[in-house]
Amino acid sequence: MKLLSLVATLAFAVSALAAEPKLIKIDGSSTVYPITEAMAEEFQAAQKGAVKVTAAFSGTGGGFKKFCRNEIEVSGASRPITQSEVEICRAAGIKYYELPVAFDATVVVVHPSNKMTQITVEELKKMWAPEAQGKIKTWADVNPAWPKMDLKLYGAGADSGTFDYFTEAIVGKAKSSRGDYTASEDDNILVKGVSGDKGALGFVPLAYYMENKNKIKALAIVNKQGKATLPTKETVENASYNPLSRPLFIYVNAEAAKRTEVKDFVTMYLKSAAEIVPQVKYIALPKKAYETATEHFNKGKLGTVFQGHAGIGMTIEELLKKEAAL
Repeated sequence: MKLLSLVATLAFAVSALAAEPKLIKIDGSSTVYPITEAMAEEFQAAQKGAVKVTAAFSGTGGGFKKFCRNEIEVSGASRPITQSEVEICRAAGIKYYELPVAFDATVVVVHPSNKMTQITVEELKKMWAPEAQGKIKTWADVNPAWPKMDLKLYGAGADSGTFDYFTEAIVGKAKSSRGDYTASEDDNILVKGVSGDKGALGFVPLAYYMENKNKIKALAIVNKQGKATLPTKETVENASYNPLSRPLFIYVNAEAAKRTEVKDFVTMYLKSAAEIVPQVKYIALPKKAYETATEHFNKGKLGTVFQGHAGIGMTIEELLKKEAAL
């Protein structure tokens, strides 16, 4: 009887283990998160409980820290991997695929009551540069024609790829920023802050602006051609919204990609991106971009084409040429 009981217990344990769903862990950019969350839901539904996908966000930098420690299979990124991150991953033996999945616009937003309609890169730099701390306290400190109203700044936290990209594009150096602003890796917190503060100015990804257009107001950016341009699908695609348009990526652990569930998830991600990306208010890449990414993934083309550079002001066409050369 004891032997039969032991056999039954072991059989139950094996059965329970077999029924346990396979797990794919994803972290990283809060900007990429809405895309990945939608992909995860679609994939899990198709797998009917056989695979569980956990999607979270701790910022692009936070995601790469986990990725290079082999804690996650996929990392969302709102900027390319940096040289220091490349070296950390290399030291840990982590090889990876770099797959572009969408284009985004970083949107400069203010309270709806603000009468401004546009802003220049130079004015933004005057607000956000490190030397502005303790000196630029009101809107009038930036431009005497503006009101003497307290300037309250809201932006991404230091682990965010959006923070890295914005500071490099506006101030001229990644992570170079005044420190006395309200920072968060959660863009919903930034939306809430700007919508509740008449003296506020912040920056958020396009999807978060589009979802909250009734709460916050976008400012047109005076681009390199001297034209005030609002972020739209058309202005991102034709590169007139600059320098705050940028590609978005997922990075996939090469060893993990050998697992059937991870390979199937990434394949579905690239196949479905053209349809799902616009649904979550980002700009889909041309069909050719997803075909190239899929080809690289299937052929085992590893590494980054950016050599640690952020690709500030890169157009969709330039991205395609760069990825094709991998």
